[in-house]
Amino acid sequence: MLFNIFVECSCCPASAKEVLSGCGVYDGSEVHEASAILVHLSRNGAEVSMFAPDIDQMHVVNHTKGEPMEPNRNVLVESARIARGKIDALSKLQASGFDAVIFPGGFGAAKNLSTFAVDGTAMKVNPDVERVLKEFHGAKKPIGLCCIAPVLAAKVLPGCEVTVGSDQEERGKWPYAETAGAIGSMDSTHIKKDVTECHTDTANKIVTTPAFMCETAFHKIFDGIGLMVKGVLSLVK
Repeated sequence: MLFNIFVECSCCPASAKEVLSGCGVYDGSEVHEASAILVHLSRNGAEVSMFAPDIDQMHVVNHTKGEPMEPNRNVLVESARIARGKIDALSKLQASGFDAVIFPGGFGAAKNLSTFAVDGTAMKVNPDVERVLKEFHGAKKPIGLCCIAPVLAAKVLPGCEVTVGSDQEERGKWPYAETAGAIGSMDSTHIKKDVTECHTDTANKIVTTPAFMCETAFHKIFDGIGLMVKGVLSLVK
């Protein structure tokens, strides 16, 4: 399963879009990140809509074994589990109708929204994902990303600043630390941050937080995502 989330927001109250890439950390959206984003948006009075690409997943992973399994599944159909059925195809998402967009992490961002998991810095980005990022950036509307999802902005919007945590493993605390170097190789800048922090690229209106790039307690992930959501909403005009 794959889930990726986009959140779009409009003032009084802000309207937020979440883009999902399936359902499950190994082949879709990280469910706890997706849920945390929804909770923090709700707590801050935002109205939320959810979207996902209507495409097949790269593959399906048995989450009890960490191994691929059959049959394959559809990203939109699986994402509907997190959205409680209230979700639309990403192709229908237009930046003109919302104030902000947020992408949760999970391997779906690297497998379904892009090919980063396979191709690294030579990755391709799903056409609708690329379009949405460019539309929001061009309209000077805020973009939030967490966990592995910041690689999408690094690729599509070179020159931006993002964080995925640390560039050092630090005795297993940051198991995906090499991602920081990949961001630099895509002509963007990685900013080191702890899991309970976020980074705001004010010039590009991009807010990022490490989330489950870090091996840590769940409440710390939740708190870091809360800062990211507040940062995104603070940039809504």
